[in-house]
Amino acid sequence: MRLKTVKTKNTIQYSIIQDITTINGKRTTKIYENLGTIDKIKLRCGKEEPLTWVFNYILKLNQKAKEERLPIIITKYENRLIDKNIQNSFNGGYLFLQDIYYKLGLDSICNEITNKYQFKYDLNSILSNLIYARIIYPSSKLKTLELCKNFFEQPNFDLHQIYRALEVISKESGFIQSQLYINSNKYSPRNNRILYYDCTNFFFEVEQEDNLRKYGKSKENRPTPIVQMGLFMDADGIPLSFDITPGNTNEQTTLKPLEQKIIDDFKLADLVVCTDAGLASTSNRKFNNTNTRKFITTQSIKKLKEFLKEEVLDLNKGWHLCGSDKTYNISKLREDEELIKAYKDKTFYKERWIKEDGLEQRLIVTYSVKYQEYQKNIRNNQIERAKKLIEKNTKKIGKAKQNDPKRFIETINTTDTGEVASEVYYSINQSIIEEEAKYDGLYAVCTNLEDKVEDIIKVNHRRWEIEESFRIMKSEFEARPVHLSREDRIKAHFITCFLALVIYRFLEKKIEEKYTTSELIETLRNMNFLKEGNNGYSPVYTRTDITDELHEKFGFRTDYEIISEKNFKKICKQSKK
Repeated sequence: MRLKTVKTKNTIQYSIIQDITTINGKRTTKIYENLGTIDKIKLRCGKEEPLTWVFNYILKLNQKAKEERLPIIITKYENRLIDKNIQNSFNGGYLFLQDIYYKLGLDSICNEITNKYQFKYDLNSILSNLIYARIIYPSSKLKTLELCKNFFEQPNFDLHQIYRALEVISKESGFIQSQLYINSNKYSPRNNRILYYDCTNFFFEVEQEDNLRKYGKSKENRPTPIVQMGLFMDADGIPLSFDITPGNTNEQTTLKPLEQKIIDDFKLADLVVCTDAGLASTSNRKFNNTNTRKFITTQSIKKLKEFLKEEVLDLNKGWHLCGSDKTYNISKLREDEELIKAYKDKTFYKERWIKEDGLEQRLIVTYSVKYQEYQKNIRNNQIERAKKLIEKNTKKIGKAKQNDPKRFIETINTTDTGEVASEVYYSINQSIIEEEAKYDGLYAVCTNLEDKVEDIIKVNHRRWEIEESFRIMKSEFEARPVHLSREDRIKAHFITCFLALVIYRFLEKKIEEKYTTSELIETLRNMNFLKEGNNGYSPVYTRTDITDELHEKFGFRTDYEIISEKNFKKICKQSKK
């Protein structure tokens, strides 16, 4: 702070001014305090010489500013309009994502790609904004450009440059994924001995097929072309690599090419691949039946050979508890309430080696009361829905799909004498209910590992996280429907979704997975700030346990009553280290 004098015709006006730096780096000044004329100063300084008192006063203010922040007085007027076309509200939640983005070295990856192609636009700015917006403001590319203007650091690119960047991002997909894996190991060592693989698909609101968008079995049962994504995830739930294939591709054939690419590009050898039953082809199992590669895969009990199925469904013998050599008869667990309570948190198992299509593998079947109750509750709810259909809306009763409640409905078209009935009758088929109830509580996996059963069960239980990753992309990130038509741009869109998922998962890991996805993303979206003229920025979000956790883990705070432009600039700079 320093003294400023303004001479008028009859007197001199004294004031104290303060130097400030805007977030754009421009230097300016503002009046901190008007002291008035020399006569007004004399009223304050007592017997001390006025100008000596002024300089001592400024010295004390500067000293106090170093020791503690001075209160900032903001003046507003009821009869004064705000400036037209001037943005006063900004989002700062992206800064936590930006911190991870730069620590993963994605800026360096963009710089390498830029040097290779020698284009003029800022690829790093485009990619980072596409990722932040995919998490905080998911939308089309056109809308994304507008929404990115909500961030403190404004976008420095145009829409046509986004589309040009998408073409390059698509070409460099392999390089981006492999380099990101190397960088991520430096940021947080990857738990990559256990890999989870799964597939999903994404729909388009078009009718015409092309080389990539094909008609196939849509997860959302949409009658439109789709593309398919295969995704590998590490044991901490963080995505490792992905690939996009045409929508009519058999998902069982997608595992080996992507896994081989990971082995080659990421230099991985000793790994265990965990998949669901839909990807558990004999070919995929044999591919991971080597000295260094193993598999754990869900096994459909209903598809086992009859003698194995009978053995699995026999609850009277051969069942064990982990850590015990004792065998158990668990048949009464389906009826005895006291036994159910006593063993509610226990998991029983039986195992044996089997040989299928020339491949020796270990069949492990588990039984738990919790899983039994879960399956029973789902079935009972579906039976109630089936009864309502019979009572109120028989027109909707048609051919039932595999897990459709309509599978419990039995259609009666003839009389007891075998004649054609004049009316169609519907009822609940008890035989189907009884048949399904046989499998309550039972779950099977096949593996070529010789590890402890409890360890194999524990590994397989984390498979839900890859399914959750797909849900996050489709729900919170709104990755579909895809509003792009060119193949390279479609693939680039999914690269940004993949990178957004990686950054989001690292964010979850950093705050120890304490909050739900919707809570965390909504918090980032609502972390807005109001520009208080030249005084700085005031938070207009609610301080919560989540915001406290974010600030603590990332080492900077945005929840002071007001943050000067200089300090906000420092925070932005810190998030890019």
